[in-house]
Amino acid sequence: MLGLGELELKVMDVLWAADEQLRVRDVLDQLPAEREFAYTTIMTVLDRLHDKGWVGRARTGRAYGYWPARSREEAGAHVLREVLDSSGDSESVLLHFAASVSERESELLRRALEKGRGRA
Repeated sequence: MLGLGELELKVMDVLWAADEQLRVRDVLDQLPAEREFAYTTIMTVLDRLHDKGWVGRARTGRAYGYWPARSREEAGAHVLREVLDSSGDSESVLLHFAASVSERESELLRRALEKGRGRA
């Protein structure tokens, strides 16, 4: 995702997969075992994700519980919006993107546009 580092994305994957708030230790324990991370590293990553608006948090006892501020799908749409806004030529970007989509994706886009215009 645009604006997220590799470790930040792995932490977000853990949070998106959870159905409840997670503490730093919970996130650390659920990260892929390909590499060991220090508790303080994950705490810093979660703090930065909070500052960036990617996660919410609430104090539960002495620790914070963290949760995604938006779903993976909403985050993806937000990233697409950022790309369009920063491109300088959103029309050209959209036209190039439209030329690259599959038939199924094209149909999904068509239905979404119709629904957005109240014609579904």
